[in-house]
Amino acid sequence: MITLKDVQDAQKLLRKVAVRTPLVACKLAHGRQIFIKPENLQPIGSFKLRGAYNKISSLTPEQRKRGVVAHSSGNHAQGVAFAARALGVHATIVMPTTAPKVKLDATRALGAEIVMVGPASADRISKAEELEKEQKLIPVPPYNDEKLIAGQGTIGLEILEDMPDVEVVLVPVGGGGIISGIATAIKQSRPGVKIIGVEPEFAADAQASLKSGKIESVTGESAAKTLCDGLRSQSIGPINFEHIRKYVDAIITVKEHEIRQAMRHLLFSARILAEPSGAVTTAAAMFHADEIPASDRMVAVVSGGNIEPELFLEILMRTV
Repeated sequence: MITLKDVQDAQKLLRKVAVRTPLVACKLAHGRQIFIKPENLQPIGSFKLRGAYNKISSLTPEQRKRGVVAHSSGNHAQGVAFAARALGVHATIVMPTTAPKVKLDATRALGAEIVMVGPASADRISKAEELEKEQKLIPVPPYNDEKLIAGQGTIGLEILEDMPDVEVVLVPVGGGGIISGIATAIKQSRPGVKIIGVEPEFAADAQASLKSGKIESVTGESAAKTLCDGLRSQSIGPINFEHIRKYVDAIITVKEHEIRQAMRHLLFSARILAEPSGAVTTAAAMFHADEIPASDRMVAVVSGGNIEPELFLEILMRTV
């Protein structure tokens, strides 16, 4: 498991790479307010840059020469492509045919070689492992890696710096990378802060895992039903689960119509463009207040803002 020092070391490395995102006040109903951590403001539109850069920076010169391989539905792909280009490393990214075009095009524009496979997460994992063996590439996992986790944990340190008296932090959960890092950074600094994970109801494997005490999974068919393409992992990683069991207080789920309403609310109330995966935390604050400790010192992490224009227009036009 990672330590607070691992996250602090990553923060030093990322100072001139990742944007130091602020906390933005967001009004809710009945006079309530939360604070948004807008990782959509990163150069690639999501938090994934942090972990990918920390991971690839840790490689030896010989490993960098061989190149890296990653699998992703989009945001991790862009993070790896951005970091690899910045560090002079060739990147091969395995992406599903269902990846949003905006993410696919952005990854390609960053210079990565893209290999397309089927929609299930198992498809891209299998293909990435095949390329790793065939071409002797270095894998950059999307979440199940300590360097990745430490990089994502820098978000937690920034939250503590900007709001030392924070009481509750809401974090999206897909494979578990971002919540593992944030929870570790915050709990090792301020153990009393409540860390709440949020995932879509169609991909509620993390909630089931935390309840049962072992890693549970959902089917690819179920995960594919959610708008949250960044949270469609069918199970959390083993390394991530260790951190989640130790540091995460609870995981709640949100419905698809709640995510849509949260996206609209973020845009019109806080001027924040969030993709569905990034809006789940605001959806939790808006519609599941009874499952979250009451607090006026609550931060909701918006993990990204990469969304197809057509989908965003459709969400804006819908009334429910």
